[in-house]
Amino acid sequence: MATQPTVTFHDGQTMPQFGLGVWQASNEEALSSVLEALKLGYRSIDTAAIYRNEVGVGQGIKAAALPREELFITTKLWNSDQSAAPKAMEESLKKLQLDYVDLYLMHWPAPAQDTYVRAWRDMVKLKEEGLAKSIGVCNFHAPHLQRLFDETGVVPVINQIELHPLLQQRELSKFNAAHDIITEAWSPLAQGGKGVFDQPIIRQLAEKYGKTPAQIVIRWHLDSQRVVIPKSVTPARIKENAEVFDFKLEQSELDAIGRLDSGKRLGPNPDTFVKP
Repeated sequence: MATQPTVTFHDGQTMPQFGLGVWQASNEEALSSVLEALKLGYRSIDTAAIYRNEVGVGQGIKAAALPREELFITTKLWNSDQSAAPKAMEESLKKLQLDYVDLYLMHWPAPAQDTYVRAWRDMVKLKEEGLAKSIGVCNFHAPHLQRLFDETGVVPVINQIELHPLLQQRELSKFNAAHDIITEAWSPLAQGGKGVFDQPIIRQLAEKYGKTPAQIVIRWHLDSQRVVIPKSVTPARIKENAEVFDFKLEQSELDAIGRLDSGKRLGPNPDTFVKP
């Protein structure tokens, strides 16, 4: 794989701009896909406690036998554990067979629980203890972020949100940028490209650059300065997703994809999602 671009957090840590997601992968699939990705040159892996595949991810990392400092591992605090973040972190590290993670994220604000500020304070301590190099959040809207700023004074380094050509979240991305928070896209291909890969502009660009529609969309994320973590358990697709570093889209092409935004959310609404 070509040299990957990185982003730098406001805490000074760096993260590969491209990585592997393992949502909905079994432990067995996570093991094989992580090992395959690392062999291909991936260095960033994104998992979560609720995915129930941290064991497989850890086994894949161990099997790859790469120096720990070369890897960037992300996991997440689940909603029902917001009042017990230290214990949740301990369990995640045990499953991953790691002494620390590079990035620990709060998975959802779950505002109805009203425990995310407490959880954030605990995560700050986990960072201070060296169990997480950096801490951030997922699925936080501007009011949730503002409350963290106001009540703790600690700004997340990253906000991982649903973002794809059909849901571009421009205002939230602007808010993130204004506070030096990196925007990271989950479901970057809109769950397998439904309604995206067949768009004329995506097909035209795929033909122009000799790439697949998925590669065009991944490049769109990269050229928009976002972190992107496409998920796959298929070796051929893991390889395909990584072959995006030999071209760039023009600004007019980025703008054309920008016009696909329809506000279509595929996942839950962070303002109301509470699932324990």
